[in-house]
Amino acid sequence: MTTPTGRARALALIAVASAIALAFATPAALADDIPKAPGHRLVAPYQGAPAPARPVPGDAPDQHPYLAPNGRSGMHADGAGSGTHPFSGPLGRDPQVSSEKIAAVGGECATATFDAGGRLVTVCGTFSGFLLKLLDPRTLDTLAEYRLPQRSSTVEAITRLDFEKIFKDTSGGAYFYLDNQDRVVLADSRQHVLRIAHRQKADGAWEFVVENDWDLTPLVPHDCVTWTNLFPSGVCDPITSVMPDYDGRVWWVTRLGRVGTVDPATGTLRSIRLDGEEIQNSFSVARDGVSIVSDHALYSFRADPDGTPRVQWRQTYDRGTGTKPGSVNQGSGTTPDLFGTGDQYVAITDNADDRMNVLVYRRGADVPEAERLVCKVPVFRSGASTTDNSLISWGNSLVLENNYGYENPTTLTFGRSVVGGATRIDVRADGSGCDTVWESDVRSPSTVPKLSTANGLLYFYEKQPNPLGVDAWYLTAVDFRTGKRAWSQLTGTGPAYDNNWAPITIGPDGTAYVGVFNGIVAVRDGG
Repeated sequence: MTTPTGRARALALIAVASAIALAFATPAALADDIPKAPGHRLVAPYQGAPAPARPVPGDAPDQHPYLAPNGRSGMHADGAGSGTHPFSGPLGRDPQVSSEKIAAVGGECATATFDAGGRLVTVCGTFSGFLLKLLDPRTLDTLAEYRLPQRSSTVEAITRLDFEKIFKDTSGGAYFYLDNQDRVVLADSRQHVLRIAHRQKADGAWEFVVENDWDLTPLVPHDCVTWTNLFPSGVCDPITSVMPDYDGRVWWVTRLGRVGTVDPATGTLRSIRLDGEEIQNSFSVARDGVSIVSDHALYSFRADPDGTPRVQWRQTYDRGTGTKPGSVNQGSGTTPDLFGTGDQYVAITDNADDRMNVLVYRRGADVPEAERLVCKVPVFRSGASTTDNSLISWGNSLVLENNYGYENPTTLTFGRSVVGGATRIDVRADGSGCDTVWESDVRSPSTVPKLSTANGLLYFYEKQPNPLGVDAWYLTAVDFRTGKRAWSQLTGTGPAYDNNWAPITIGPDGTAYVGVFNGIVAVRDGG
């Protein structure tokens, strides 16, 4: 028998499938706002009160020599994965909301970065393929666009009407970074790593130009589903993420546990395989190495002189007995956070069955195994605890949210929400353990939250349950020191405003950007 929830999800997926044909048949449109679903006049447009700017003391992560300046280089803001921005985000003073619809259906702009001129550089997912876009930061108009190839998961979703394929696929360019010359570096769905610059032509128009194209197919299985290969007989191993190390090598990881490097000067490729392990998250880099988490263990890598990845140390964790609702796979959902004074700590979460734990480890290849774990702190409620987003780290503090119950944009329709929760955990000054500082009931289903160190506010993308069935989405600011809500601003209503795992990103001009299912939303103070 089909349950009401099952029927609702089936109807929603049918609606998406029906819209796909329209998406392919509709030519690229001019700039347009994301439409709001009915009910936006039945919910509060703003709650709370403006917050004062109270900068948080502490030192920012080291500036990575091969990344754009901290705060504008990638999904997690810097090489260490801190999730912090040095720019002051909106304080809640007469917030103004604008949006950009990218496609008839889909169009979510995941990672957002900023070039030296403050222009948005982002990758947006559509059913016909990912789009690398250069956007005006105020109007959100498209200045330039480069089309990336369609992912195999999209073809599978359309041909088999199984849209979970899309929502659990982190490959194809969503995890990209902006390098120290404002060039995008990403891995596309053909198992190629591209380095793409943007420039302004003599007539004033902007364009993207591919400067380098490194073909990884000699090392990565690539018999993937395409429109001309609907039933492949081989293995397809999508590239999940790319990041540079402190020597300038481009590191890459694949879903099926391959870890490799590209030497940009020579094009030399090297890789190893973590047999039986899966990598669905991005990774972090510092002077002491590359930190990667699989669905079995946390690793620290360095490269041998020829570029071959070498394990410095490996730490297993409790991966539980299955994938929870709110997780992409059976393992940690976090990108490692590198934090603390002097290359001190790395933090992830595990996937323990009852309650997920925050795990803090000492870094360093010479740390004895018995001394590596600093603390293991259970978080959120029994039987409803997981996250698939990176922690925020600043000083010796960590902040994380609970994503339990979120799976895709159909999950929270008809006024539903998740159990939610966010918490701050601090490592003690003497390294003897960790303490919970505060807990919040904020309900942020699936965003990568951020901290503005310039004003002391944490930014979440929130959805509260609604008895009238209105799906209202809010940008919510929370005090980093106390965990108390400061204010919430309505961004829109309906599934088109669901952020579906995309991050919040704070721009140099003080705007908070949120990638949502139908494009991108901007919130900035008025005046």
